[in-house]
Amino acid sequence: MAAQVFATKGNLMAAKKSLVLAKMGYDLMDRKRNVLIREMMMLVDKVKLLRDEITDSYQEAYYLLQQANVSTGIITSIASQVKVDTGVRVTYRSVMGVEVPNIIYKPEDLEIQYGFEQSSSKVDEAYIQFNKVKELTMILAEVDNSVYRLANAIRKTQKRANALKNIVIPDFESQIKFITEALEEKEREEFSRLKVIKANKERDANQHKAN
Repeated sequence: MAAQVFATKGNLMAAKKSLVLAKMGYDLMDRKRNVLIREMMMLVDKVKLLRDEITDSYQEAYYLLQQANVSTGIITSIASQVKVDTGVRVTYRSVMGVEVPNIIYKPEDLEIQYGFEQSSSKVDEAYIQFNKVKELTMILAEVDNSVYRLANAIRKTQKRANALKNIVIPDFESQIKFITEALEEKEREEFSRLKVIKANKERDANQHKAN
């Protein structure tokens, strides 16, 4: 591409300015990538702990549900009396321009929403455990989605940083080198031409004096 650029001082100044901007852009992309990676790694560690905890909680909840079914019978009618939780809100926070979710949920005091005549302590235990599972699931959903968004942003940022580092910056450096060398060559040619002209004038002047 450098060979297609006209070797002018204007193009040299433009190429140098573009090179400075490209290097600044790379530095910004590099900093953004590092911040995003640091944020994601913190969440990844949290995900590992949450997955272990939620797996254990689910296993315990389904075991208690099985026990409740055995002691009370199929508890579908009891489950239908439990209200749908509508107290969950999702907002977003920005991490270097990446919007990651933030689940807002204020757990209230747990209330038994079904009649005691049809239930048993086993049903209560299952209900309490599934409420815990619900809260863990919300946290995991928030963290999982954040990790996905951050990972996607890191991939795009890395791609742009690589393009600047490996393509754009070397291209401008090549242009600057080409134009600088071409201008220097022109200056040498012009200097040589002026020397020849000066030498010819001096020779003519000496011949004129001799005559």
